[in-house]
Amino acid sequence: MPVRQKERHRIRHVGWLRAAVLGANDGILSTSSLLLGVAAAHASHGSLLVAGIASLVAGSMSMAAGEYVSVQSQVDTEHADLEVERAELKADAAGEHQELASIYVARGLDPSLAEQVAAQLMAHDALGAHARDELGISESLRARPIQAALASAASFATGAALPLLVTSLIPMAVVIPLVSGTSLLFLALLGALAARAGGAGVLKGAARVTCWGALAMALTTGVGMLFAATT
Repeated sequence: MPVRQKERHRIRHVGWLRAAVLGANDGILSTSSLLLGVAAAHASHGSLLVAGIASLVAGSMSMAAGEYVSVQSQVDTEHADLEVERAELKADAAGEHQELASIYVARGLDPSLAEQVAAQLMAHDALGAHARDELGISESLRARPIQAALASAASFATGAALPLLVTSLIPMAVVIPLVSGTSLLFLALLGALAARAGGAGVLKGAARVTCWGALAMALTTGVGMLFAATT
């Protein structure tokens, strides 16, 4: 009998994909917006590059720390729930068996079959069965703080480097139109790639990222112009 090829599901990559997309999007958008705001305030080219580099470094560390703290809190919650479940299994295994069986009945199994399935799964790995089917904690969706922090930091730095590189290669006279135009292009490509990786519509993914990016860049450019006019 031929061995069936293991299916690949996108949901397995949701942890690092979410962190990477968020980091890259934030890197492009925050750094390009900062560059546009500073450029609109008539800063020198050198000052503009220093501001961009500072944004890249500070943003990368902020994203890493934020993701780590956020995801670690999820890990702590998971561990606390598992400890509660472990204690309940020790104190009332029969009651936990009935609870698991009732979950399977609610999902459509015949009561007698649900009893057998619950008994076999609990005999194999009682805590794992309750973690998965009662708490919704599975190996593919487990919180991984280090992975999320590294993915966020690396993706933010990569995203921030794009408008910074454009700025370093062009004269001040064309910074605002070229940085805004290329950054919107980068955001559109990122939105399309993220949508494709997640199985969503490419055009829709690109459009929503680009619209928010254009709004943020317009607002920060306006703030820079306002400060330039009042100084």
